[in-house]
Amino acid sequence: MSEETQTASEMVLRPVGIVRSEIKEPILKPDSDDPELQREFVDARKKVRKMRDKVAELVIDEELEGILDGIEDFSHILVLFWPHLIPDEKRSSLVRVHPMGRKEFPLVGIFSTCSPVRPNPVLATVVRLVERNGNLLKVTGLDAVDGSPIIDIKPYAPGFYPSEGMRTPEWMEQIQKEFS
Repeated sequence: MSEETQTASEMVLRPVGIVRSEIKEPILKPDSDDPELQREFVDARKKVRKMRDKVAELVIDEELEGILDGIEDFSHILVLFWPHLIPDEKRSSLVRVHPMGRKEFPLVGIFSTCSPVRPNPVLATVVRLVERNGNLLKVTGLDAVDGSPIIDIKPYAPGFYPSEGMRTPEWMEQIQKEFS
């Protein structure tokens, strides 16, 4: 570990809220050795499609009064959350994977995937903001499990995210096509 990494090796995150969702367990389990993974992938696609229009709630800590002021002026927000149901031993064991556990996809580093199984599983999803009521946000399109700690929320402003000249590998395009 480099000296720079050592000085930044300890961080403390404090959740700002919690997710309330119909999703009660991870949609795709982080078990690359599971022979049932291909079937789980098909099931996951169905679940993701079904959940897209479901309303989830982001319950923000009441002690943070005022932190959401103005958020209702945005149609979409970026939610950063922690996948709390993934065991530590699963997170630390994966460095390279076949995306979605599919052997027809190349073996790539975990940072080349959107997998929730990562050294620091901070996940991010852009969601549609349906309504704000005090410290409660109602959103659609959230793929977080019920009880997931919310780390942060940011307004989604497309101009801040580059789109020109973006490229993705064919396997990622295939996954996105299958999930849409």
